[in-house]
Amino acid sequence: MTSIMNATDVRREWSTVVDAAVREKPQFFKRTRDVLFLSDLRFMEELLAGYSYTAVRMIENDGSVTLALGEHDLVENGKDENDARMRLAAAILEYAEDFYADFSYWGSAPNRRSHIPYVFKALFMKDIRKIGESIKCQDGKNCFQSVS
Repeated sequence: MTSIMNATDVRREWSTVVDAAVREKPQFFKRTRDVLFLSDLRFMEELLAGYSYTAVRMIENDGSVTLALGEHDLVENGKDENDARMRLAAAILEYAEDFYADFSYWGSAPNRRSHIPYVFKALFMKDIRKIGESIKCQDGKNCFQSVS
């Protein structure tokens, strides 16, 4: 890493460091063994822009739509695709809030670490409608349909 500041210098120059992180570029600093990153939320949103929610869409025998999220183990069913999207979006936001509330546990779980960018993306969006509109759906095969 190019320029890592010492935490003591950061404390002494807090306003200057924050201004630089917001107006110029993210800042890195070290405290004992920990290296920290400081930026504004717009920068973090840009980092997360490359992450998207994808769901497999299945049409059920009753005409309802089931969406299975690829990034997490979340599945929702609705009367139509829009209803299923909104239900899935609500589930994504609830999952993100629960994950963040117990971040020390979930963030260190090896099988959940890959969820972190998606959790933060949902927390930044914080709007079920926006989350629902951002879900990319792909047609899937419903393995529960009865074979005639």
